[in-house]
Amino acid sequence: MTIAPALPPLQPLTRLQPAIFETPAVLKKVVTAGRELAELKGLAASMPNQAILINTLALQEAKDSSAIENIVTTHDELFRASTYPDLLASPAAKEVRHYVQALRAGFGLVKQTGLLTANHMLAIQAELEQNNAGFRKLPGTTLKNQHGTVVYTPPQDPAQVVALMTDLEHFINDDGTFDADPLIKMAIAHHQFESIHPFYDGNGRTGRIVNVLYLVNKGLLDIPVLYLSSAIVRSKPDYYRLLQAVREEADAPELWQEWVLYLLAAVETTARQTIRTVTDIKAALLDYKLRIRAGF
Repeated sequence: MTIAPALPPLQPLTRLQPAIFETPAVLKKVVTAGRELAELKGLAASMPNQAILINTLALQEAKDSSAIENIVTTHDELFRASTYPDLLASPAAKEVRHYVQALRAGFGLVKQTGLLTANHMLAIQAELEQNNAGFRKLPGTTLKNQHGTVVYTPPQDPAQVVALMTDLEHFINDDGTFDADPLIKMAIAHHQFESIHPFYDGNGRTGRIVNVLYLVNKGLLDIPVLYLSSAIVRSKPDYYRLLQAVREEADAPELWQEWVLYLLAAVETTARQTIRTVTDIKAALLDYKLRIRAGF
């Protein structure tokens, strides 16, 4: 097994300065992504039954997010497992169902408390993995590329994992500590979470759930309907390349900016696609309503 050179130790987010993100490119992308997100929020609010959106879009997100981890299933199997949960489902379908349950549990906690805490992330991961292993307590976790080369070793000391997660919790919930647009903060928080890699398993999927719950927590969405997994699936090499680039040179502002621009573009594109999906769902509901009234 090939081992890459050691990277600088992961630092708390307090080392970052908001000013490095005040570039014309970043601020312009914040505006365009925020515009699409606001339109999606308003459109979702116009749905008479928002549970339809949550159920439909969450199932698609669960499928896409799991596919990033090479957990692959079909829509037909997922709808069968969702409609008839007592029927025997494949391991992949069960994993995806757990993702939906974890998303719903996290959404409930955020709405109930008005916060997005490390304990909430623990609850999401526990639902996702169906265990209570909690934060990593044993050293040895490494991340490898497709060639088996170790490219990144996350923090190994359990106390450091807890300290970094506590710092991340403050970054997410205390807007006074980092004066930047919430979309910029979402991108930064996502990078930090995936770099801490706090769990033995389920870090990627938990992190992607945290993304949408952060948007809900900050009032950019009322319900969790924007999911970035499909965008990440389409650009997976760029996603991992930029994650790693910032890890290798965490003091390089231009790399942080490139990472933030990548996620802002994903938000903009995904919001636009989701607007089309929600519009199609509304049209289908109206069509069925008219057919029912007309007696088919």
